[in-house]
Amino acid sequence: MQMKALLFDFDGTLLDTNELIIQTFMHVLEERFPGQYSPKDCIKFIGPSLKETFEQITPNEVDEMIEKYRQWNHEHHDELITEFDGVLPTLEKLKEQGVRMAIVSTKRRDTIKKGLELMGATSFFEFLIGIDDVNHVKPHPEPVLLAIEKLGVAKEDVMMIGDNYHDIEAGKNAGVKTAGVAWSIKGEEFLKQYQPNYILQHMTDLLQIVKES
Repeated sequence: MQMKALLFDFDGTLLDTNELIIQTFMHVLEERFPGQYSPKDCIKFIGPSLKETFEQITPNEVDEMIEKYRQWNHEHHDELITEFDGVLPTLEKLKEQGVRMAIVSTKRRDTIKKGLELMGATSFFEFLIGIDDVNHVKPHPEPVLLAIEKLGVAKEDVMMIGDNYHDIEAGKNAGVKTAGVAWSIKGEEFLKQYQPNYILQHMTDLLQIVKES
């Protein structure tokens, strides 16, 4: 009996947007706080929602900073993203095997769609859940529970996959299996602290995990 459904985070899991995110943060923060942030400092902002991040950095200018971030990010999106190795062929095989798939992200749906279209991966996913679909973002279980409800499958047949602790915690909080990806910019050891059921060394690992689960 194989696993029936896989929920994927998007940024840093299926699409390598790390360079795009870091450069976007550097652009908006350098303008506001010249010389105070380095690209390395920006790694910790990968994962949380923009609201969460800017509430910590500029609590009185959250909306303004998010708008600046989104504008620069949108303008430079296509030139700064790359695909992770093996993602598309693996998604294709999973789809052929009848595994159901959806995206659960803290990004806006229009931005996720843009990335999926560029990758040529739109057809693999039944639906997307973005920040505009929920009241609480990961690590809260709401986005994962919403995805399970839409799929109409049992929790034990579902796995949440991501590159950050938000993904693993959200999966655990929702009562599903979890997998971290070793290509996370935060590193495999960082993810292991959160005790996911699996760590994927390569996207193709999923093919075996799905069969055995």
